[in-house]
Amino acid sequence: MKPVSDRPRRLNLASFNIQTGINTSSYRDYLTGGWRHILPSRKRLPNLNRIAQFLKPFDLVGLQEVDGGGTRSHNIVQAEYLAEHAGFPYWHNQVNRRFGNIALHSNGLLSRLKPDTVHDYKLPGLPGRGALLARFGQSGEDALYICVLHLALAQRTRLRQLAFVGELIHDLPYVVLMGDFNCEPDSPELNLLFQTTRLCDPACQINTFPSWRPHRMLDHILVTPELKVEKVRALNFACSDHLPVAMEIALPGHLLIDG
Repeated sequence: MKPVSDRPRRLNLASFNIQTGINTSSYRDYLTGGWRHILPSRKRLPNLNRIAQFLKPFDLVGLQEVDGGGTRSHNIVQAEYLAEHAGFPYWHNQVNRRFGNIALHSNGLLSRLKPDTVHDYKLPGLPGRGALLARFGQSGEDALYICVLHLALAQRTRLRQLAFVGELIHDLPYVVLMGDFNCEPDSPELNLLFQTTRLCDPACQINTFPSWRPHRMLDHILVTPELKVEKVRALNFACSDHLPVAMEIALPGHLLIDG
């Protein structure tokens, strides 16, 4: 049996909507560069390499708008590619929507810790949105849970989706919920989540969208109170239409996590 330490263990977390490696620097790019959501682009791979270099300091990364191997991305499973080039030994790709062989819209998880389980869930609403839930540690009470999701654009659907997620995690003590929520901290859907779970938002207003002139906080990392937040911030890394969010947390020493 591994010895249990009373010293807290620190983890560096990040959540990043990478827009499948498309670098968007203005609203005009949505029109002039919209074809890149369907067709291959020579710029996509250099952008993925930039993202991989950026992710190297982190221990756990939740990704949204990842391509799972479509022709638009030269058949590259982007979560796997980023894991390989950033040195993450563990990765998971959750395909939520397929457009033939052109695009496989996915969430992703990159980890330097070995997950004991990873489960994929379809979120309520129109097909195409999902959440992945990874457990680090064999005991439910002494395990860390990481949930990565990308919520819908419509508020009514987001309310249903967060109600579903709340049912998954409401009785778990050590939870990190991260992703592109498509809503602000004071929204009715996040208020519902805070009322039905023990999650709290440790951040002040850190704007993440759009990346070239951020004035909205759509990307979040939420935690349960047992996880001590050391710092949280949006990072000035404009390689998508969203900025990444980074957080450092201290884990209780008794959590039995491999890695």
